Amino acid sequence: MNRCRRMLPVLVSAGVLAGCATSGVFPSATLTAVELSEANFRVVATDVGGTATAGYVFGLSGGFGIGIQTLAVARIEGEGDLYAAALRDLWRTFEEVEGPVTGRRLALVNVRHDTEALNLFVYTRPTVWIRADVVEFDP
Repeated sequence: MNRCRRMLPVLVSAGVLAGCATSGVFPSATLTAVELSEANFRVVATDVGGTATAGYVFGLSGGFGIGIQTLAVARIEGEGDLYAAALRDLWRTFEEVEGPVTGRRLALVNVRHDTEALNLFVYTRPTVWIRADVVEFDP
C-alpha cells in the first residue's frame, strides 16, 4: 500500500506531461500581396464564415495574443488545428452557395477571426471563427 502511494504522484505527473498542448496561433512563413486596385476582379461572396471546435479533458484554454492556446491532458473531440479546420469549413460553406472552387481564381480578403474558450476544470472547449470576403479574378 505504501508503494502505491509513492507511485501515484509519478503516474499523475506522467499523465499531465504526456497530455495535449496546442497553440492556436496561425503563423505564416510567407506573405502574398494581392493588388486590388485594378478592375480585374469581382466580389463573389461577402462575410463567408467557418468555425471549428475541439474538446479537451483536464485542461485550460484561452486567447493569448493573436490566437487561442490549450493545455490539457487529452483531446476527446474535434481537431487539434482549429484554424485549418475553420478555413475548410469556410470553403465548404462557400461551395454550398457558389459552387466548386476547383479551377477558379479565388482569394480571401478582409479575413478576420475570433476565438472563445469554455473552461471548466474537467473540460475545456476552444472555438475559432473565421470570416472573410471572397473575390474572383478575371482570367
